[in-house]
Amino acid sequence: MPGDVSFHVVDVKLPEGSNVIIGQSHFIKSVEDIAEAIATSAPGIKFGLAFNEASGDRLIRFDGNDEELVKAAIETAREIGAGHVFVAYIRDAWPINVLTELKHVQEVVNIYCATANPVQVVVAETAQGRGIVAVIDGFTPVGVEGEEDKKRRAEFLRKIGYKRA
Repeated sequence: MPGDVSFHVVDVKLPEGSNVIIGQSHFIKSVEDIAEAIATSAPGIKFGLAFNEASGDRLIRFDGNDEELVKAAIETAREIGAGHVFVAYIRDAWPINVLTELKHVQEVVNIYCATANPVQVVVAETAQGRGIVAVIDGFTPVGVEGEEDKKRRAEFLRKIGYKRA
């Protein structure tokens, strides 16, 4: 039937030492603009990017400077299979280093996740195609932070240089 929908769960594979950013964009120009935003956001960043075209040739467009990450991005974009979705893997930088620049790319519509956690993408499929319904990032919380947890969090942020002493 025309209104039928099915759902799939895509387990996103994370190459060693990488983070993944999954988002939605809307134009073939996206792959070049997103690649430029990533490449210029952090010195020495390694990345692989794939973008699923939603019309015209409907190709998986790609860019990057790390072959392993490029291959992983293409494979993940293929598995998700939703139009106008982009997948970027980064290494030697953190998502916090690139997210502001990505949000300023004119074609970027949405960012679903930016993480090094295990990720699952819930995909809906109709007769027309596929779309991302949800992203499961990490695991369910098991409790509420206590005073010692707050102290460890503050120490960690200062240790990695994101807060001053």
